[in-house]
Amino acid sequence: MDCAQTDRPAQDGLEIRNLSVDFQTPGGIVHAVRNVSLHLQKGRITAMAGESGSGKSVTSLAVMGLLAQNGNVREGQILLDGKDILQMSSRERKALNGRRFGMIFQDPSASLDPLFPVEDQMTEGIRVHRRISSREAHEICLQQLTEVNLANPEEVLKKRPFELSGGMCQRVMIAIAMAQRPDFLIADEPTTALDVTVQKQILRQIYSLTRRHNTGVLFITHDLGVVAEVADEVAVMKDGEIVEYGDVLQIFDRPVHPYTKRLLAAVL
Repeated sequence: MDCAQTDRPAQDGLEIRNLSVDFQTPGGIVHAVRNVSLHLQKGRITAMAGESGSGKSVTSLAVMGLLAQNGNVREGQILLDGKDILQMSSRERKALNGRRFGMIFQDPSASLDPLFPVEDQMTEGIRVHRRISSREAHEICLQQLTEVNLANPEEVLKKRPFELSGGMCQRVMIAIAMAQRPDFLIADEPTTALDVTVQKQILRQIYSLTRRHNTGVLFITHDLGVVAEVADEVAVMKDGEIVEYGDVLQIFDRPVHPYTKRLLAAVL
């Protein structure tokens, strides 16, 4: 479907144009993402919704330059303020992660190293991008943990991830992702592993930080109920393609594609 395609000139923000991603497998080539286009703006949340295997996470990993070795961007562009980051060197792209892009993964306990205190893991990324003292990094860590509403941040910094609850670990991950004040945040199913009460708290946190820091968010989820709570726009993905894309209220009130209608029927 052509609903997500655009021929407009590149503009400020993050724009994915006609992106196709393939994977080489023992069974042959898998076309995981096909001709996907969407535009992220600062201060707004764009959701990518669809079932597992629809291509949502692969799209986000392509943006971050984190595709598996057997993955390949076959065609398309990923434009950051008009510049195609796919044409950058690996060193240039790596420098974008943390500084321009932040990422929150689905399972915080798997993303955090269980052997090291929270402070070590937070300061590692901060000091890669800033020439600051350990004391200054410590103050930034405290500030970030306070901003995500973690009580007793000094104590949290001393703890290892296994000493924290799942919700606390996810708040730590948000704090790490936002420490560099990135322009864009990719949140890949960030609330799936959490109970309903904590899930709502994390969603409110992401929404609040987006507005406060003018951060553009690509929010990946299979749950349209979550989309309704936080998103400004939504791209519905099926079998590697965007089948419907637009304002979240418009999509919820007047869905066009049968697949979107089925997803909504499962929620409403």
